[in-house]
Amino acid sequence: MKRVQRRRLRVFVFVILLFGLVLLGCAVFPSMAREEGPRPTAYYKSIRIEEGDSLWEIAGRYKQGGNLTTADYVEKLRKINSLKEDTIHAGQYLTIVYYERP
Repeated sequence: MKRVQRRRLRVFVFVILLFGLVLLGCAVFPSMAREEGPRPTAYYKSIRIEEGDSLWEIAGRYKQGGNLTTADYVEKLRKINSLKEDTIHAGQYLTIVYYERP
C-alpha cells in the first residue's frame, strides 16, 4: 500500500514540476523572441535646412531605426543644437542624429 502511495506522490510531483516548466517556458521564450539582435548605432551629421523644413518633419525623416518617439527626437534635436524653440530657418545648418543597425 505504501509503495502505491509513494508512486502516486512521485507522479504527482513530476506532473507539478512539468507544469511549472511549461509555464516558465511560456513566459521566457516569447520575451526572448522579441529581442532584435544588435542595438542600432547613432551617427551624427549636419544638414542644411531647406524652405518648409521643420524639426517635426526632420524628426519623422531621421528617427527611423531608433527607439525614440517623434517628440523625443525633436527634444534631442533641440538639445544637441542648443535651440530654445522649435523654430528653424532655411539656410541654417542643423546637427541631426540617425540610426543604423550593424
